[in-house]
Amino acid sequence: MDAQWIICPVCKNKTRLKIRKDTILKNYPLFCPKCKQESLIDAEALKVSVVIEPDA
Repeated sequence: MDAQWIICPVCKNKTRLKIRKDTILKNYPLFCPKCKQESLIDAEALKVSVVIEPDA
């Protein structure tokens, strides 16, 4: 299986998670141990995108 590390959208470093080609994530809170930031992401078919929520 082909797997890749998820890259932090803030600091561009590796996180502690890997995703495979068949992994699907929706509104996943990704925490980066390097920059200590949390980002909401969606992932499907090894493509990761950041979820931008409007302020409530």
